[in-house]
Amino acid sequence: MTEKKWAYEDLEIGMVLDLGSKTITAEEIVAFAREFDPQPMHLDEAAGKAGILGGLTASGWHTCSTYMRMVCDAFILQSTSEGSPGIDYVRWKKPVRPGDVLTGRVTITTKRRSKSRPDIGLANCRGEIENQKGEIVLELENTGMFRLRHPEATA
Repeated sequence: MTEKKWAYEDLEIGMVLDLGSKTITAEEIVAFAREFDPQPMHLDEAAGKAGILGGLTASGWHTCSTYMRMVCDAFILQSTSEGSPGIDYVRWKKPVRPGDVLTGRVTITTKRRSKSRPDIGLANCRGEIENQKGEIVLELENTGMFRLRHPEATA
């Protein structure tokens, strides 16, 4: 595990990791919706305009998937991550539309060593994505499990 850039020991409470940016296209909104969330407002501009969102919008699950890709590329794939036991909280705060430029970040809010697995540490994370206007479109909280670089070390 020493070849990884990020291990549990490297994560500090309050640390903010920049996840970079991604521009969302109409084509990917529709493609995701066809495969996973075929509601009219995610498939068709006219149907979106007829509803409360006022146009074609990305599925919230598409936004979550975009966040996951961003966090993998910027952090997780360079870490000792062993996955997550789940997401504690997720909110879609604003619609994501074609042309939106989404920028993500994750903040480490708490951390602790596992009692049952001394080679694993748990880090609570707050993830956010904002659009080009600075509006938060997604916020979530989850716990990540990370191997320790030096599990023999105490506390």
